[in-house]
Amino acid sequence: QVQLVESGGGLVQAGGSLTLSCVASGSRFSINVMDWYRQAPGKQRELVATITSGIRTTYADAVKGRFTISRDYAKNTVYLQMNSLKPEDTAVYYCHAFTGSNYWGQGTQITVSS
Repeated sequence: QVQLVESGGGLVQAGGSLTLSCVASGSRFSINVMDWYRQAPGKQRELVATITSGIRTTYADAVKGRFTISRDYAKNTVYLQMNSLKPEDTAVYYCHAFTGSNYWGQGTQITVSS
C-alpha cells in the first residue's frame, strides 16, 4: 500500500509559477513510476508528466518547456514545478504512483486567472 499526499495548489495569475509536492508513504520503495495528472471541469483526466525510478522524464505536449517533474528519494517526494502558467492549466492536479498497482492522491486545485 502506498499513500500519496499532495500540496502546493492555489490561485495564481497567468504567467506565474507554482510548485506542487507529493509525499509518498507506505510501501514507497516499490514505486516504479510517479506521475502528475490533471482534470479540468468537464474533461477527462490527462497525463501531465512522468518520472521513472531511473529519473527518465516525459511531458505532455501542452506543458513541455514550462513544467518540470523531479523526485527527491530522501524526502520520498515528487515535485511539479510549473512556470508560465496559463488559464488552460486550471484543473485539479493528482499525484499517481505505480507499483504494479495504481495509487492516487486526493488532488489539489490549481486555478490560473487571466
